[in-house]
Amino acid sequence: MQTTFPSLADIQAAHERIQPFIHRTPILTSSAINEIAGCEIFFKCENFQKVGAFKARGAANAVMKLTDKQKSKGVATHSSGNHAAALARAARVAGIPAYIVMPSNAPEIKKRAVKGYGGEIIECEPNLKSRETTLEEVVAKTGATFIPPYDFMDVIEGQATCALELIVDQGDLDIIMAPVGGGGLLGGTALTAHYLKPNIEVIAAEPKGADDAFQSFHAGKIIPQSGPNTIADGLLTSLGVLNFELIEKYVSDILLATDPQIIEAMRLIYERMKIVIEPSCAVPLAALLANQDRFRGKKVGIILSGGNVDLGKLPF
Repeated sequence: MQTTFPSLADIQAAHERIQPFIHRTPILTSSAINEIAGCEIFFKCENFQKVGAFKARGAANAVMKLTDKQKSKGVATHSSGNHAAALARAARVAGIPAYIVMPSNAPEIKKRAVKGYGGEIIECEPNLKSRETTLEEVVAKTGATFIPPYDFMDVIEGQATCALELIVDQGDLDIIMAPVGGGGLLGGTALTAHYLKPNIEVIAAEPKGADDAFQSFHAGKIIPQSGPNTIADGLLTSLGVLNFELIEKYVSDILLATDPQIIEAMRLIYERMKIVIEPSCAVPLAALLANQDRFRGKKVGIILSGGNVDLGKLPF
């Protein structure tokens, strides 16, 4: 059975719906990086987004699509990262409760962000089973609606608005690149590009130490993540089922980058562009620089996914 994904009209409606919650983030360029890369790169800076990441889009869209009855009970999720903060903030703007299950070893900076946005943190053991069972208990007790971080249609629809802005603001791109973890951003990006400019090639980038999307893409079936080991901590999760369907249809390739390459690309952006990004965010540039011949002379849009990095633990 074929899944019915959001239409272009749905994505445009989502973009209107989430306006009170988001920034229209800028597109920045660097002539120095262009020279190094041998192509023209347009960086869509979601590191300047609310909560410091593109996740603000999907969480806001999902919250705004709830019924009044659902809103009255609040929302819940399990997340140790940007989705946790994004959902807590969207709930606060909507004036509803947010219950966030977080592993006990989640970074303090992430916990502080969730608390700062008014989310109620419920700690659990740092494994998926504990996260899921704790979430079930929270939902049973509160009646809150579970908003998954990436494998959820309303979230994908919200993330798709990032590429909508990129293509409207910079329509002459040959290629769009996005990082891939769970695949919400990549799936949404590929869907928007397919609708607006089907001749734009969508290429994903993934850390070599967490390459389940790469493996799945080439095997033609989902191969779950096992034992990921990479500095790109936002890309450790397994690829979502809905997103894999979009990726199979509309993504032309997935390229890998090693941790040293990711660190080098991250440092390059800090030094040349003077902006803060997190390691996961540097993966597309790292993959591009590792495959320069493929991009030579092209116009490439790169989605800089987020800027939530512990400044006390920079890798350079």
